[in-house]
Amino acid sequence: MNQMYNPFFLGKIAKHYFYDANLVWTMNEKQMRTYQDKLLRRIVKYAYTVPAYHEKYKKHGIHPSDIKGIKDIRKLPLITKSDLMDNFPDGIIPANFNKEDGFLESTSGSTGKPVSVYSDFFSAVKSLMFFQRVLKAYGGSWKKSKIALVVDLDPGTEENVVFTKSATPFLKKFVDLNNLRYIHIDKKTEEIMQELDDFKPDFLGSDPGMFKKLASLKNDGKGKNVEPKYLVSSSAVLDNYNRKYVEKAFNAKIMDTYGATETGPMTFQCVENEYYHVNPDYVFLEFLDESEKPVDYGKIGQIVATKLYGKGTPIIRYIGLDDLAAPIDESCTCGVKTQLMGQIEGRRFDSIVLSNGKMLTPLSLTTIPRAIMDRYQLYKIKQFQIIQHKIDEIEILVVIDERLRNVGPSVKKLSEEIKKEFSKIVGADVRIAVNEVKDIENQGKADKVKVVISNVKAKQAEID
Repeated sequence: MNQMYNPFFLGKIAKHYFYDANLVWTMNEKQMRTYQDKLLRRIVKYAYTVPAYHEKYKKHGIHPSDIKGIKDIRKLPLITKSDLMDNFPDGIIPANFNKEDGFLESTSGSTGKPVSVYSDFFSAVKSLMFFQRVLKAYGGSWKKSKIALVVDLDPGTEENVVFTKSATPFLKKFVDLNNLRYIHIDKKTEEIMQELDDFKPDFLGSDPGMFKKLASLKNDGKGKNVEPKYLVSSSAVLDNYNRKYVEKAFNAKIMDTYGATETGPMTFQCVENEYYHVNPDYVFLEFLDESEKPVDYGKIGQIVATKLYGKGTPIIRYIGLDDLAAPIDESCTCGVKTQLMGQIEGRRFDSIVLSNGKMLTPLSLTTIPRAIMDRYQLYKIKQFQIIQHKIDEIEILVVIDERLRNVGPSVKKLSEEIKKEFSKIVGADVRIAVNEVKDIENQGKADKVKVVISNVKAKQAEID
């Protein structure tokens, strides 16, 4: 690609590497908002050249000149998955965007509706540079820390673009990345653990499904040299029970990052509390209720994302993530000065729907098995899954760690306690069955095991 050798482009990369990665520590709130205003104006102007956006903005009577900054963002219409899918491919990029110089990326389709978008080389570099910021936040560095990432490198994934097609090969010409090791998640788990054991990473990144498999091997005595300072989780929500299970196996804390194929990296978890720092130069996040109005601080809302950089398919006021979280109005003591977000509560369509119309987020339910295990300080449940078959029927599947089957309270007793605690949350009118299984079926790759599945469609519901 010619831009790899364009002095202007190289200058942008150098600026990001030496300056932008640190701005979450150096900019104050006013400076950051001014910077975001500039980025938003630029991306809206760009979106106006994209057919899908141009038509939608004209329909709503919006022109880029109407958007002066973040304060005007709600003037813009929401963009849905259908908007992207119905206008693919030519309607989601400008007429002058060269597909040969860009990258086509697709979501996993975990919602049943995969979405494809185009990105550019700079976006790929920004995604990799995100790790530079995260490493600094967690006390590491490119030069001194050994980083291992177990990720999906199949064609069409963001990881494939970043690590094999563009950013990593490019940056290796200028930056020493010998301490970075990336492993394809489709390898056998035993082989992955052996590679990690040989590499001895200081930081280990992967998705929740892979972490659970590696934790199981760790508990079986494998990977004695795999002793990372932090585990960095991404790609899916890690419920509290499995978080505890993995952290105990590795004797290391899990730190979450949150991003999506459409938006790129968005947040990373603070080292001092459970909150998440929003990357202000990458994305602006809104949190909306069922009426598409902003929720109050501390209240759970649907995440709406605006990507503030890159070419290809613009992502502005995108409501297609289907994720739930709460905005937080606090100042963080860790030194990172950004918008704060609460824990990801799960996806809206995975929420349990009650007969009175209320919805229970996945996180409000997945804490129950952990609380019971914490009570006994015995993590006998290796894996579980909550399935709402009907409005009044919930099944909980559990996989038992055979090493601990006959230790502590019986499986029957644990099942009874799980059933009792669930009844307190969902109500006595809901039939609850706790069934032991040998394994829980993956939805595709290792990171696609859903912890909560609801087969009940919500109407206008209130989120608890």
